[in-house]
Amino acid sequence: MELEKYLLQTDEQQEVFDFYSQGPKGNIHKRIAYTPTTIPNLWQLVMGDYNIKTDEIDFLNVTNNNDRDKVLVTVGSTLYSFFSKKPTVMVYARGSTQARTRLYQIGINSMYESIEQDFEIFGELDGEFERFTKDTNYHSFIVIKK
Repeated sequence: MELEKYLLQTDEQQEVFDFYSQGPKGNIHKRIAYTPTTIPNLWQLVMGDYNIKTDEIDFLNVTNNNDRDKVLVTVGSTLYSFFSKKPTVMVYARGSTQARTRLYQIGINSMYESIEQDFEIFGELDGEFERFTKDTNYHSFIVIKK
């Protein structure tokens, strides 16, 4: 079953993705970005409302546009594009708040069977990473292309 996602615009490097969340609050410009960290081969995935005037991503705004699942599927779909350009790196993800990290975990849980076919997922507990399991609440995640 193909899950519904938003149409994305991206850069040539497949590191920045833009889309519009559509719902009762209107069309909200969202940006997903992959940025390198100071750790070699580790990139961070970030997502939030994009302000075109300031060229900034608001990581804390809560849109509540009744499209959570579609947004999560859209974010997950960018992993395929990103890894197509950088297949040997790792991607680190953590929500800007504990509630957002929990939201990411809900998304991973709901799509786990399809995700695990292409990616290895690890969750972080108290500074240590372990293979992701559905019944554990993690502080952050690392994704590696299989």
